[in-house]
Amino acid sequence: MALDGAFLRHLKSEIGGALIGTRVDKIFQPNRDELIFAFRGFDAAYKLLISARANSARINLTKIPVENPLQPPMLCMLLRKKLQGAKLLGIEQPDLERALLLRFDSVNELGDHVELTLAAEIMGRYSNIILIDENGKIIDALKRVDAEMSSERLVLPGLLYRLPPPQDKLSMLQCTAEEVLARIDELPRDMELSKALLAALQGVSPIVAREVQNSVGRGGEVFIRSMTPELRERTLYFVRRLIQTVRETSGAPYMVVDAQKKPKDFAFLDIHQYGASMVVSKKDRFSELLDDFYAERDQIERMRVKSHDLLRLLTNHADRLNRKVANQTAELADCAKRDTYRIQGDLISANMYAIEKGTETVRLQNFYDENLAEIEIRLDPALTPQQNAQKYYKAYRKAKTAEEKLTEQIALAKTELAYIDSVFESLALAESERDLNEIRAELAEQGYVRRQRGRKNQKAAPLSAPLKFTTRDGFTVLVGRNNRQNDKLTMKDANNNDIWFHTKNIPGSHTVLVTDGRTPTEAAMEEAAVLAARHSRAKDSAQVPVDYTQIRYVSKPQGAKPGMVIYVNYKTIFVDPTKN
Repeated sequence: MALDGAFLRHLKSEIGGALIGTRVDKIFQPNRDELIFAFRGFDAAYKLLISARANSARINLTKIPVENPLQPPMLCMLLRKKLQGAKLLGIEQPDLERALLLRFDSVNELGDHVELTLAAEIMGRYSNIILIDENGKIIDALKRVDAEMSSERLVLPGLLYRLPPPQDKLSMLQCTAEEVLARIDELPRDMELSKALLAALQGVSPIVAREVQNSVGRGGEVFIRSMTPELRERTLYFVRRLIQTVRETSGAPYMVVDAQKKPKDFAFLDIHQYGASMVVSKKDRFSELLDDFYAERDQIERMRVKSHDLLRLLTNHADRLNRKVANQTAELADCAKRDTYRIQGDLISANMYAIEKGTETVRLQNFYDENLAEIEIRLDPALTPQQNAQKYYKAYRKAKTAEEKLTEQIALAKTELAYIDSVFESLALAESERDLNEIRAELAEQGYVRRQRGRKNQKAAPLSAPLKFTTRDGFTVLVGRNNRQNDKLTMKDANNNDIWFHTKNIPGSHTVLVTDGRTPTEAAMEEAAVLAARHSRAKDSAQVPVDYTQIRYVSKPQGAKPGMVIYVNYKTIFVDPTKN
């Protein structure tokens, strides 16, 4: 990972310069893998983010606002009890390990000052946040590790804290460039120099190792077996520069982005290995770099975690309904035989005089057939001809009733599936925890999820505002974020003369072009249709059909689920949602 021990050393210097001597004001745990510490000094306030998430583990000062849960998790409450009001005494990093130890002066229940340590281990999927007491014993950890999970290192309350097992690598804080070269000489001869540096040096990421090789080989590949005296001297020179940069923490934050401006990598030194295929930019601070690099990834991950239970719930309901529809459709197909039962009953009744009791089958002329063809009818020998006729009439009535009920139930199930489909789309459009809470409240109203304990009589929070856009010629377009918002926008807020848009037979948001008494232009109509398509399941399609009509022609049937409406007097336009 790019956040190696050397990069963490630069972060340690930056964080320590801002936070040492300040006190912990508040502690939050936005989700299961992140903690945020709010520090307050004499003249400034800071937020420290510690993330133990596998694909974005880090520690840095942050300015990104994060929504916090109403009920703090257990670890968060423990940290508040132990560290709130504590003073940060110092930050330590064992060699170039990917771990920082934050030492706090805290006050215990007896009023005595004790030194507590918070270990932030930034190690990919093994990342962890561990609180340690004054005797070096673990108080608790974000991720407890028992004997079943690891045989080398246990992380459990009451055990002595031990650092992760060290790797057999050289530390740039003690070694020389000559020692590094000697260690490289011991490695397999067919190894690239960059991989040899990774194997020899502690706290170096692949991008840094590749950059040293790029400098040594002037942009070309360098293998150990082909290292000439000149290449060896160049290796010594650039390794010596790297060691000096790490020891003096004289590096600077550089980010690598691709042609689409998507962050790809970062380092504490300037990067030249990508040539013109990537863009390298220098940031003001290391923490700012990490905020920028992980912002989009973190937002996606936070929303994924928080929406996971809703997605699973909706998926289970959708699967159950699909199975129900499939079974009932098969039953409905059997009901198509009902007319055959009626005809067989009629034929038995008409020929009762010619049928003897005890007969198992009988061939009778079908007077309903234009060719008067004979059909074979099975009989119950224990019943009289009249009873056999009644048996077929009963089967006919049963099939007819079943057809009516099944048709009704299949229609209801398909309506419910359409509703669940619309909630899936609302989840895809959700951008914040508030959006998710509104969807959760909607599902609670519909009986899909239980209301949270203690909130039965609590006043519901007001709905958030719909998305607002302005067309090039000045018209306002409003787009609902979820079904309840769609209902409010369409049925309450919009004016009768406003124009309503929705993708045809495709789950999506209600979109309203606000006319304010004016006649909308063709350009505004097209832009509104594009927005409707863009906020629907068809957002990645090339040509999307969008229906539009005046609000006056949109109505909500009594008892319909949120977001479900019917409309008449509409027209359809085809648009490209990818159009700018």
